[in-house]
Amino acid sequence: MVSRPPRILSETGLYHIVFRGINRQNLFEEEQDYKKMLEILRDIKSAYEIEIYAYCLMTNHVHLFVKEKEIGDIKIIMHKILTRYVMWYNRKYQRSGSLIGNRYKSEPIEDEAYYLTLMRYIHQNPLKAGMVNDVEEYIWSSYNDYINMKNELTDIDFGLSIFSNDEEKALKAFDEYHKEMDDYDFSISNTKRLTDEQLKRRIIMVTDGISPEKISLRTKIERDAILAILRNEGFTIGQLERVTGISRGIITRANVQK
Repeated sequence: MVSRPPRILSETGLYHIVFRGINRQNLFEEEQDYKKMLEILRDIKSAYEIEIYAYCLMTNHVHLFVKEKEIGDIKIIMHKILTRYVMWYNRKYQRSGSLIGNRYKSEPIEDEAYYLTLMRYIHQNPLKAGMVNDVEEYIWSSYNDYINMKNELTDIDFGLSIFSNDEEKALKAFDEYHKEMDDYDFSISNTKRLTDEQLKRRIIMVTDGISPEKISLRTKIERDAILAILRNEGFTIGQLERVTGISRGIITRANVQK
């Protein structure tokens, strides 16, 4: 048996989590099921002091955008969430066995510049699936928590503050932002994390032979262009910082400005 690769822990504590029904089976059959999942999320949020920035409960899968309090807590948190829901679901529908396909998928979000883009991606899932004509029509996502200023489950303050410190302006900008369709893909693949050695080889290829530690000696425009290419290919900020010696702030800005 081939062992599963270990999960990559986020340096920021931010994660995009996705879990699906086994063989695409529905996780939610009726309103009570959705409500039970939200109840469990509230309990776990309180117990582990996690922050939930966005969620969307689709018929056969769930998206979560969360921040753990302690590095590594995400494993315990997801085990608690899934175990409680599966046990409840199986009792309710008099079934046994697995409900969640494989294990949940998690993608560390190392760059906080992706915060709003990921939030919109999650909220627009029902829209892109053709389930609704407007994101506000879907009641099983955190979108309306923001619009209605409800922070019992969703931590809305930080997301809104990015738009404006004025509540009315923030809500208007939030709504307008979500009306813009975005083709950015936050799908979580099953591929293994790219290694530092792969990054070193890729840098040499991208720069026609320049060693990683010499990227910082290039002009700002050249340096930022190289960093942006590497970030878009899947290498993390942490990897780039380790391999090139360039600071996290410079790497983040280079990617944002692309």
